[in-house]
Amino acid sequence: MSIFSAFRGARLRHVFGALPLLLLAAFLAASLVTRIGLLALAWRDVDWRMVPVSFLLGTLYDLIAGAWSLVPVLLIYLLLPQRRLPGPLLQGVALLLLAVSVYLLLFNFVSELLFWQEFGVRYNFIAVDYLVYTTEVIGNIRQSYPVEKILAGLLGLTLVLVWPARRLLAAALAQPQPFGARLRHSAAWMLALAVAWFGSNVANAANGFANRYNAELAGNGLHSFAAAFRNNELDYAHFYLTRPSAEVRQTLGHLVAAGDGQSEQPRQVTAPGTEQRLNVVLISVESLSADFLGKFGDHRNLTPNLDRLADDGLLFTRLYATGTRTVRGLEALTLSVPPTPGQSIVKRPGNEHLFSLGSVFRNKGYDVRYAYGGYGYFDNMNAFFGNNDYRIVDRMSIPASRIPFENIWGVADEALFDQVLDEIDVSHRQGRRSFTHVMTTSNHRPFTYPEGRIDIPSHSGREGGVKYTDYAIGRFIDMARNKPWFRDTMFVIVADHCASSAGKTELPVARYHIPMIVYAPAHVRPGTVDRLASQIDAAPTLLGMLNFSYASRFIGRDILHSPPGEDRAFISTYQSLGYLKHGILTVLQPRRQVTAYAIDAASNPTPVPVDQKLLREAIAYYQGTAELVRDGNYRSLP
Repeated sequence: MSIFSAFRGARLRHVFGALPLLLLAAFLAASLVTRIGLLALAWRDVDWRMVPVSFLLGTLYDLIAGAWSLVPVLLIYLLLPQRRLPGPLLQGVALLLLAVSVYLLLFNFVSELLFWQEFGVRYNFIAVDYLVYTTEVIGNIRQSYPVEKILAGLLGLTLVLVWPARRLLAAALAQPQPFGARLRHSAAWMLALAVAWFGSNVANAANGFANRYNAELAGNGLHSFAAAFRNNELDYAHFYLTRPSAEVRQTLGHLVAAGDGQSEQPRQVTAPGTEQRLNVVLISVESLSADFLGKFGDHRNLTPNLDRLADDGLLFTRLYATGTRTVRGLEALTLSVPPTPGQSIVKRPGNEHLFSLGSVFRNKGYDVRYAYGGYGYFDNMNAFFGNNDYRIVDRMSIPASRIPFENIWGVADEALFDQVLDEIDVSHRQGRRSFTHVMTTSNHRPFTYPEGRIDIPSHSGREGGVKYTDYAIGRFIDMARNKPWFRDTMFVIVADHCASSAGKTELPVARYHIPMIVYAPAHVRPGTVDRLASQIDAAPTLLGMLNFSYASRFIGRDILHSPPGEDRAFISTYQSLGYLKHGILTVLQPRRQVTAYAIDAASNPTPVPVDQKLLREAIAYYQGTAELVRDGNYRSLP
């Protein structure tokens, strides 16, 4: 039975017109099927006691999204001069519009399932963000899935669903409606839209599930997409709990150890002893969750090279990424700031001439470069790094002769590292030290790489991507050992974020756990650092290991030269801002909401009352950083 059979024989033309109601029915049916499909994917993680509530609340979201999505159809229904169009033409237009709508609903169904598999959520900020980079995103999809077969299958299913509706449409459109009747119908629908707007606020207030999978299940993809688009940029003062700016600046100043307690003023970092003017290679690895490494208990032997480097270097065991996107990792590693809500600073206007790790090395006389295997316009990387004291080395810089393989995201990691070797060679021949920040790409869907490098075939999935990236890093270090500059080079290997950030809570702490390895055999003793640390601490910690003295604006801290009692980490989505300290995760959320969780040794959360001291510190970090960036007080120093 088709989704339209229930409407046969109804005198819909005397209500609101057949087409809008048919489309609304199709939208509700597709949303229900999508929700069932997502439930099937998340059946191990949902709270089954709350699934009926998720479906009930989800129906309200579906009605809201469906009502608003039909506005273009209502305009056509209102303005189309039905009396002047031949009956067959009018029916054809209506049938075509119905077919296109059903096809898009089916396409959205497949897209939501794939997006959920990748990120464990409905459409969010990532989906909005990727609309800007259609070349990379569409290319990634084409290389990851049988797109042509999927599209053809959806077209066939559309015809099967829509064809039975042709007679119903013909009967409903046989008698043209006067403009006045259509105006009344449209006015009634607009009233329904107003009710839907009110219902949206009710639904948002009601969507307070403890289990995040239930919350996502209750959502509607179109509604979630619109909300993410609307919240692309979030003004901290408007959406989050605040304190007086003067108090925030003073508290933040003390937290970052500024002597005068004023965070907007640079502070002098004075290191004991002689500066170690070493070359530095900072490798930020795509999606390298800590639990991929054997050093953290994995038994699949995916990272033999990284495990050896961890044995021979300094391994940070309790480091946490600030976010779930590459740009968040780049922001944290480069600027040493907690994540601000909405878009990453890397992609915001006015992000040039900021105080950065690159600016410190530049002031020390280093060659400073950012190396990326793809085209650096993606995620605004070229503009950001190019305007913040880095020279760009991207896909355009790599000759075709040294590229054994590339996919939509860029060249294979080994080709990128070969280019980096050449770049450091040039600096060495010129008698200059260099700082090179390398961003890998191969551990990313579609997980393709040159055949024969590892024992997992290309395009087999995440495990292959991890192991190939490990191979490429090991190969790079082995080749660097033969260089005259190797002995005086420090290699820092850290993830940009984890492979997945989905979990039962809004901020699942374990899904932000990343490794960091500092490897310099002649200068750094092997060992482990088991203190809680944030990705924003990488830059000042690295500079501390080099004994650099410098004027600093960094919000991060040198984890090796700071009191253990003040250890903390920052984890976030684009809306929820987490502050982890003393085993308590304090979470700031829009609408000035605050929640807190006790985090046990296995990273399991238990709701607890909000600790006011930790709340003041969280606000100081997040509000203070937002104000520093907004007011232009995080600029580079002369």
